[in-house]
Amino acid sequence: MGHASHGETMISDWGAPVPSPGIDCPDDGGLARGLRAATRDPRLLRAAAALRRNDIPTAESLLRLHLRQDPTDVAAIRMFAEVAARLERYQDSAKLLARCLELAPEFLAARRNYALVLHRMNRHQEALAQTQIVLTREPWDWSGRNLKAAALCGIGRYEEAIALYASILAQAPRQPRIWLNYGHALKTVGRQAECIAAYRQSLACEPGLGVAYFSLANLKTFRFAADDVAVMREQLVRTDISDDDRLHLQFALGKALEDAAQYRESFTHYSAANALHRAACGYSAGRVTARVQRSKALLTSHFFAARHGYGCPACDPIFIVGLPRAGSTLLEQILSSHSAVEGTMELPDISAMASRLLQGAPADESVGYPGVLDSLTAADCRALGEEYLDRTRIQRCNGAPHFIDKMPNNFQYIGLIQLILPNARIIDARRHPLGCCFSAFKQHFARGQHFTYSLEDVGHYYRDYVELMAHFDAVLPGRICRVLYEDLVAGLESQVRRILDYCGLPFEAGCLRYYENDRPVRTASSEQVRRPIFLDGVDRWRHYEPWLDPLKQALGPVLDRYPGVPEFGDARLQ
Repeated sequence: MGHASHGETMISDWGAPVPSPGIDCPDDGGLARGLRAATRDPRLLRAAAALRRNDIPTAESLLRLHLRQDPTDVAAIRMFAEVAARLERYQDSAKLLARCLELAPEFLAARRNYALVLHRMNRHQEALAQTQIVLTREPWDWSGRNLKAAALCGIGRYEEAIALYASILAQAPRQPRIWLNYGHALKTVGRQAECIAAYRQSLACEPGLGVAYFSLANLKTFRFAADDVAVMREQLVRTDISDDDRLHLQFALGKALEDAAQYRESFTHYSAANALHRAACGYSAGRVTARVQRSKALLTSHFFAARHGYGCPACDPIFIVGLPRAGSTLLEQILSSHSAVEGTMELPDISAMASRLLQGAPADESVGYPGVLDSLTAADCRALGEEYLDRTRIQRCNGAPHFIDKMPNNFQYIGLIQLILPNARIIDARRHPLGCCFSAFKQHFARGQHFTYSLEDVGHYYRDYVELMAHFDAVLPGRICRVLYEDLVAGLESQVRRILDYCGLPFEAGCLRYYENDRPVRTASSEQVRRPIFLDGVDRWRHYEPWLDPLKQALGPVLDRYPGVPEFGDARLQ
């Protein structure tokens, strides 16, 4: 949900109506005959053609019709799972693939797809188990080993993943996407020179690969040479590149021109990149605003007082919430440099839990979240808190009593956190509205964060966030520790002491030398937080101020009052 994806992998045969040639079929040949027959079905062939041109409605319609008539056709089930995956309905895709494997356990292509979907759902341990089954049958399969490496990254076993990527590339060196994944893993553990070399090797295999240029830009501390800029310009002139390559090239060129102080042209490329994504994602700012209003209406002082004593009493988690690009990675690096705190990553477990609670709720969006919290009993809340600790245990490696979950979007779920983990610490990482919002606008995220692809959308989102946090400050006074990025970089020691006091931890000087911490860092700020505090990034948005009026208008009084907040009242701030 957060920043650049690490260990992301692609399975080459998705969308094809035939399983990969390496599939091992039962002795009676029944599965093989059935699959061959399926590939001759005109309707499936048309559905496969629709998938190849990304015509999802046509593919979905054809497959639904086919499966009504033949609900056990495993080739069709696998293709239908692909439709669900492309729509990011991963839960549906996983169920379809599980059914496919129930019918045909030896369908290894479907098992690879199942592992990939589990990986994208952040169910990395289960994805790893599925890849092990594939590799038991086909140990030479480098695509399965690629996915295994991605799953290893997902559970923090980076050195094993790096070794596996290296072995794959020794076998199949002309694989640009695997060089890319290898580079991501090297970046995470701080091996920057090797990371850059891997990204360069990816481009040597596929010179127009936009995501490789973006990955170099996303190092933040990397600077493109004039030759790189010329190649990116040449690629963008082409009419035959994919939208995905074009989007990544636009973001990368925007960063290259920013570093060259060519701000007007840089903004043009950032805007073009954002417009490409915004057109495809279908984001609705009004849905977030409506959720904030529902949260304010339900999650009152009385609501929490009536549920005093609910939840699991453990105080292990430290949640860092807010908006992306607000300094949360720096905060995590500082806190994880304390002997009693372990840094993990942006954990998806709270939002996944909220989504699961919604599955049994009425479809009416006026109920939705947080309405589902109203019916939770004390036993429910305790069980959910214990489940969260169980689910996140795999991310904890060093035995520290506390760990950090820095998923920024968890600010929307503070009500749930309070009910299930009332003793967890919550830190709100906040940054100047223009600095935070424009930094997010410049950043392409691997998945999610769709609100960042328009200046108006990100401004409205920031405004909703401030309003909701002001509400929690009022109904849960003192519960949340707010840390302003500008204060942190201007007075590191005083802010660190304040944060550690809030967390109930003694001061340790190592927190001031956070840049010496060699732990893996998965976000776009990974290289920045391996260096001492620098001030030049605080006001970088000022170079783009002539083009930020839509953002300023969307922020409204929230901008004028920063670091204070307006009086929101019960009605939506006008």
